Amino acid sequence: MRPYLPIIFFLLVCTLVSAQHKPVTDSIVRYANIGYDKNGNEVSFISDTPPLQQIAGAPKAYYSYFWEFGDGRYSLEKDPKHVYAKKGEYEVKLWATNNYDTGKPPASRPKKVAVNSIDFKVDDLASMVDDFALKRNREPMIDEEMVMIVSYKNPHNYVTSGEIYLYYNERIYKDNNFLEPEIRMYNGESLINNDVIALQETENPTDGFLASTLQNELRITQQVQDTTKKTNLPLSIEKAKEKYKSSKVISFNQMQPGEERNVFLSMRTAPEMIKDTSAIIAVRGIYVSDKNYTDHSVKEMEMEIVTSHDPNKMSSNGVFINYRLARFKRLKYKIKFQNNGEGPARTIRLETDIPEMLDMSTLQVEEMYPECPICPKEPVIYSCLDTTLQKNKAIFTFKNIYLPGSEQKNVMEYDSTKGFVKYSIKFAKDFHKKKTKSRTAIIFDKNEPIITNYATTRFLPGISIGIKAGYNYYPDIEEAKSYFVSAVVSPYKPYRFYLQGEWSNSLNNFTTNTVLDQIIDNSRGVKSLQRTITSNEQKSVNWEVPILLRYNLNNYVGLGVGLQGNFNLTEKNNSTITVEDYENETDQFLINSTSTETSTSDSFTNLKTGLVLDGTLGFARLGPSIGARYVINTKANYNYWQLYAIFRF
Repeated sequence: MRPYLPIIFFLLVCTLVSAQHKPVTDSIVRYANIGYDKNGNEVSFISDTPPLQQIAGAPKAYYSYFWEFGDGRYSLEKDPKHVYAKKGEYEVKLWATNNYDTGKPPASRPKKVAVNSIDFKVDDLASMVDDFALKRNREPMIDEEMVMIVSYKNPHNYVTSGEIYLYYNERIYKDNNFLEPEIRMYNGESLINNDVIALQETENPTDGFLASTLQNELRITQQVQDTTKKTNLPLSIEKAKEKYKSSKVISFNQMQPGEERNVFLSMRTAPEMIKDTSAIIAVRGIYVSDKNYTDHSVKEMEMEIVTSHDPNKMSSNGVFINYRLARFKRLKYKIKFQNNGEGPARTIRLETDIPEMLDMSTLQVEEMYPECPICPKEPVIYSCLDTTLQKNKAIFTFKNIYLPGSEQKNVMEYDSTKGFVKYSIKFAKDFHKKKTKSRTAIIFDKNEPIITNYATTRFLPGISIGIKAGYNYYPDIEEAKSYFVSAVVSPYKPYRFYLQGEWSNSLNNFTTNTVLDQIIDNSRGVKSLQRTITSNEQKSVNWEVPILLRYNLNNYVGLGVGLQGNFNLTEKNNSTITVEDYENETDQFLINSTSTETSTSDSFTNLKTGLVLDGTLGFARLGPSIGARYVINTKANYNYWQLYAIFRF
């Protein structure tokens, strides 16, 4: 085996997977402290945050804030003012997120606030546009907590009780992205251990009469239904279960007409969370505003995994794509940006790489903010989004817009300084199974471009099953006949390097004949010829298990090298010895012939290992091709050529 050691070593090196380096973690804990001034039931809160650690080359670092007041209300302001409706003790929480900062977000300890008198009336203005919304305080980061806000509203003009279904941890990812959440409910909500649906009606009829009870009083009101709402609740739940592994069901009661409520979930990311920072993950909510009917709203919130909180980011839903179905799928990309200037941006230009595997003619803008129409061909003075396609590049330009800057005076809401473009695109007609990378240069007015991260797409390995059959040629063995059929397993339609495993069943028939002539003296002293003929026939069923590292030069030519082991599953040997006596010293006159036959059988014998060199010609990635293989066995005289045809499905 020594001559083959360098080749074996090369194979092992080629199949090693590069180790991923863990990011250096910040061991210094910083704290954001909560301060407040109280005037009866009106409390002015103050955030005390540590100094920021600016990321070199990034826009100016800043904090964004999320306050939870302990009564079901929240704020995104830096130093908010809140009026409590009832006396009591409330636990206030603060999450400060460090944008463009190199450290971890500062930790914060909850603070108790006692309200002993009611001096001010709560101005409880309605703020929700839709009846159901999912929000978050920050993007998910590995080993970090984020808060999901579930906001819901009674859209009816009667008192209702209903349910909220929450789904997380998508099945497409092997491991969970989130741990068990901590849920905080402030309006008498409760968790349900199962999602059994008890329904009186399949849907609330349009212009029908709805009945609900409140304190033993029967109320009958006429309610016009929103015909855009979904009505098949079991189907919506089944689709959510198909996509997500984890779920929570929250029940609520006695919700007044037009009333708005919030539920808060602290979602801590799991250590085994997917590490791809260009991946889009999602959670889904189903809101049943009246559990007597199946009318419901469905919201899905997409999030981008981050390693630092940077509002300028590009992400994709194509983290793991099934290659067999990819041609029917539209990839979705999202470009997020934020104006960190001291004044508003009027023009924002996004120059985005489009990988060559994608068909630029299929690009569609799905959504954008600031929301505006697509620009026509002729110049206009109103706000619009212009889309220009160049070679391997798409340019999205917001024209005549007003996007406030985060450093601009009187801008209190940081979300108003952010924008995005979401677009979808299909794969080209002929595309390979390889990773794609795309990033965007973001240009605010005439400022220097800000370069985003790479958004990557990857394909799931998939499995390709192949059938292979052919003939084994042993040049060092006379009258050798060997036919085989094989099963082949490899990744589906691989691009360049890939591993291939096989199992082969060979039917072998080896025949050898030897002839030995001797001149002997008989009993009368006369010399004569004695010929001994030995005939050996070996029939065997041989199993081979090769493992190859293969490389496709192009669509039609593939090469491979690997190792294999093989043994005879069953083996039968027939031996015949024939002795012929001739009258003289020549074989002209046969006077006597005797034969002796012996037969033996065995199993699991003749173990051999070898090196495999292989080449194919045809459809290298999928479909039919022909090939030739040379096997160098460790056992002498057993090197052989293998000629075959193969078809991969």
